[in-house]
Amino acid sequence: MEPAGSHGYRGSMGKQWIFDGHIAGIGTLSGLRAVIGVWHASPFGPFADVMVQLPAAQRILLAPTREVADFVAATYTFDEVRVISVDASLGRGTLVVDAGPLTVTAGAGGRTPLGFAIRAVPRPLAVHPGWLRAVSPLASLLSPGARTSGTAGNGKRESYGVTDVHRIRHADVTWEGRSAGALTAVRPPVTFGFSSVPAQPSLARVRTTVSDPAPDGRRSSDLFGFLHRQL
Repeated sequence: MEPAGSHGYRGSMGKQWIFDGHIAGIGTLSGLRAVIGVWHASPFGPFADVMVQLPAAQRILLAPTREVADFVAATYTFDEVRVISVDASLGRGTLVVDAGPLTVTAGAGGRTPLGFAIRAVPRPLAVHPGWLRAVSPLASLLSPGARTSGTAGNGKRESYGVTDVHRIRHADVTWEGRSAGALTAVRPPVTFGFSSVPAQPSLARVRTTVSDPAPDGRRSSDLFGFLHRQL
């Protein structure tokens, strides 16, 4: 594939944007839920963003630049978009986020049973959009509310290739200077897009692929061709 500007790559089956990093899903007793993306590599360079759903169900995007905000808001659904400084660090099992009204300090623990199961799948296959389409029904059974493939906004398709999952053991979360309460399950599920995060607060290693529809209507990724090349 060849680069298509600064936003992604265009191959024979359509344009793709690939984001490689971590996603943390956190729930609090107040009802605030946060999905935090810490992206080590992306079409926009390294960055972090946060999707917040308040107890009254309002969905807010906190994004570091207008370019990132426009792309994410065109892929997911929000009631409000704020372009603000989003600082995030992840190291030695600790996630620290400072994003305007939101602060988070969270500690990750051991690998979850799902994390152990996922690690049995070779990474090239585990992040392949065709594979993720095939296993999405199974993923929703193993983790209700979570899917690995679906239709994102503006006709785009999205795939979540998760290769490891660790539970979040504790988290201190504040919103607009007030504690959001103790760590709890992410319930009800967040409603930014076609999938929620697992109910158990967790930190996932993930590769997200966002694809435009192919010009001729074909699937944007050929799983059979990929498997043939591996054999």
